Amino acid sequence: MSKFVDVATVRTRVDSNSAPLLVDVRTPAEFESSHIPGAVNLPLGQLDQHAGRVARDTSEQVVLICQSGPRAEQAQTKLAAAGLSDSVVLSGGMNAWAAADAPAVHGRERWALERQVRLIAGSIVLVTALLSLWWTPAVFVAAFIGAGLTFAGLTNTCGMALMLAKLPYNQPVNKVDIEASLARMSRAGSRT
Repeated sequence: MSKFVDVATVRTRVDSNSAPLLVDVRTPAEFESSHIPGAVNLPLGQLDQHAGRVARDTSEQVVLICQSGPRAEQAQTKLAAAGLSDSVVLSGGMNAWAAADAPAVHGRERWALERQVRLIAGSIVLVTALLSLWWTPAVFVAAFIGAGLTFAGLTNTCGMALMLAKLPYNQPVNKVDIEASLARMSRAGSRT
């Protein structure tokens, strides 16, 4: 079961001497676009191979961050299975952080993956619905997209987002250094 923390609580803890370890599980491109100061980027797609090390080397509470919450919840589940018991998810993710006008480090602006998925899925459904007025079988493409979105909602996993994350414009200018992120997490865990 996921545990959540609100923006105000995280801001208070970040500003105090008991700052939690902030782990952003978004893609490197999303992280590069905007992130919470002091956060470490450990993309969800690479967490499986490092979850045991994170659980072993981290002795303080971990705040997991994504764009709106679902990927951070997935990360929390993976880390709990690896033995990390003290983690919370930033409720509302970076969307809530930005809405609260909290401080953030900004880089090259990109659309969030969720926004890209909505644009592409909506465009495909709109075009195929209009096309089905002349060519009836086109309605099956719209149904396929609807089924994919339903699956994404039920499983909290979006295949379209996974594919979009691999496109060149979703790649960061500077590649994320996983080893450096893990080393920062390990050092942060030994502060306590």
